[in-house]
Amino acid sequence: MRAARFASFGGPEVLSIDDIPIPEPGRGEVRVRVKAAAIQPFDRRVRIGQIPLPPGTALPVTTGNEFSGIIDALGADVTGFSPGDAVAGRRAFGAVAEYVIVPAVDIARKPETLSFAEAATLSGTAQTADTAIESLGIGPGDTLLIHGAAGGVGSFATQIAVQRGAKVIGTGSQANQAYIASLGAGPLVYGEGLRERVVAAAPHGLTAVLDCVGGPTLDLSLTLGVPLDRIATLGDMGRTRQLGIRSVEGVRDGIRLARLLDLAAKGQLKANVRRIYPMNEIIEAHRELDAGHGHGKIVIEVA
Repeated sequence: MRAARFASFGGPEVLSIDDIPIPEPGRGEVRVRVKAAAIQPFDRRVRIGQIPLPPGTALPVTTGNEFSGIIDALGADVTGFSPGDAVAGRRAFGAVAEYVIVPAVDIARKPETLSFAEAATLSGTAQTADTAIESLGIGPGDTLLIHGAAGGVGSFATQIAVQRGAKVIGTGSQANQAYIASLGAGPLVYGEGLRERVVAAAPHGLTAVLDCVGGPTLDLSLTLGVPLDRIATLGDMGRTRQLGIRSVEGVRDGIRLARLLDLAAKGQLKANVRRIYPMNEIIEAHRELDAGHGHGKIVIEVA
């Protein structure tokens, strides 16, 4: 089968399309013929070596951890799914390939009203956003600042927080202000003077911050008078313990994914696909990912 892999750390040019054996599902696993895979900043950070590979994982690595497709084989003891089922799911590494093996507990059926590309964007990023909002305990009465509100995680987090009854202020580029507003947030342009703009937008103060950017943006967040246990970062997670801020915790599995897919199918959660690339243009897709501009998710069409 074809898979988009990298054998060394570096820029998008380290990626290549390789022929590797088709994997076989083990006990409790399914094999999915991948139709679409979404890529995200996490994939970039792994590719450049910013995030260490977990124990037991060695180069070369197949990129991507969000996918949708059709089940084509079941391992032993799998119940509730059948070959031919359209599903979405996540797996740490391995999604941008013609086939992926995944535990059955980590997938959910794709609603007919969602495209494979839309379902792929929900399988990892939306779950991350949901766990972040859950970890912060966001609800009615909260005023939440989301840095990077136009990105994959940020856009889902904005919608989920609004549904929970929170007032959301979202930062992004000038070009993304209308998009952030369409998600239900009050948009702010990032850059010089942002602290003053945040204070003006939240005259009664913030109650929580979700940082999807990191670096100086996280540093600024610490100056806004928000309790540390109500500040979380997905853009600079290596500093969470050092700063004493909230870590994002929560189970990401088929149960959570099924709920999010259902919300999207009902039109209550918008899965925004920025652009779709064929798998043989994986280098170009990662170049756009590295640029960090635009809103929504980049999707790789596999089959």
